[in-house]
Amino acid sequence: MKKILALVVSLIMALSCIAALAETVGVSMPTKDLQRWNQDGANMQAMLEEAGYTVDLQYAANDVQTQLSQVENMISAGCDVLVIAAIEGSSLGEALAMAKENDIPVIAYDRLLMNSDAVSYYATFDNYMVGTVQGNYIVEALDLDNAEGPFNLEITTGDPGDNNANYFYSGAMDVLTPYIEAGKLVVVSGQVEFADVATPTWGTDVAQNRAENILSSNYADGTNIDVWLCSNDSTALGVANALAANYTGTYPVITGQDCDIANVKNMIAGKQSMSIFKDTRTLAAQVVKMVGQIIAGEEVEINDTETYNNGVITVPSYLCAPVFADVNNYEELLVESGYYTADQLQ
Repeated sequence: MKKILALVVSLIMALSCIAALAETVGVSMPTKDLQRWNQDGANMQAMLEEAGYTVDLQYAANDVQTQLSQVENMISAGCDVLVIAAIEGSSLGEALAMAKENDIPVIAYDRLLMNSDAVSYYATFDNYMVGTVQGNYIVEALDLDNAEGPFNLEITTGDPGDNNANYFYSGAMDVLTPYIEAGKLVVVSGQVEFADVATPTWGTDVAQNRAENILSSNYADGTNIDVWLCSNDSTALGVANALAANYTGTYPVITGQDCDIANVKNMIAGKQSMSIFKDTRTLAAQVVKMVGQIIAGEEVEINDTETYNNGVITVPSYLCAPVFADVNNYEELLVESGYYTADQLQ
């Protein structure tokens, strides 16, 4: 009888442990239209479920009101932690206030949630460093410190509603501005300020339309473009499409970010020079670790307490380091690591 009683007690304790791990994590992703968010969401869900959590994963189709409603529904359903990759960082104030009222911790995922004191943590790649890596790649690719030049540059950055776009732009421009001021780099279109080079929704079609206008207005006379700074792969794809249809000069250096399949194929084909590799598995694993620490009441691992002020508070952050892939190392970074199969890139 004692053995049976001990077995029952052990079973009850085991079930209690399972129940303790059955907390629900709400994961709000902006859209399925960009490949990277599908990967982020899938990686996050798989890792959280493997850790024993219930996951409510929602995609908002790039519609702010949809995302607001989805997050509010997650809160009403009693989620224990929220992980939010915002469409627009300043547009979820009502939902964040609701989360705070219900004592639900919020992790901003890759995009900082702005103008709210309800953001507990921020997990991302070092977004300023993303820009500096792109800028330094351009410096080395054109040998700007030694070559005579001048070289013609155009710039396409991201959505003005995405706080990260400012960091990408600032990091790259802090590297490139001295060369612009020295006349080594010339922006023929004259479009340099963030407001002029931004791409709403990060849309490939938006970037392509603007690039086509730049090419027809400034390069139709045979002027060569030497480099096109693109903050991510969806904008780089739009620029590449515009070049294919409207440009016959020497092909420029083109930067990117996210290592989307279409863009890696373009790298292999010589139509894009590099792309920042932000391994979503690394970021997802860090967020899962942070979720576990929050739920266990442990100290949450962070490595930055100064950089990311959202207009109300400086949000404790964990920053992962970005690297870049190009034609020389993509097999090692992307294929040998298991991020893609070789067949996916053919």
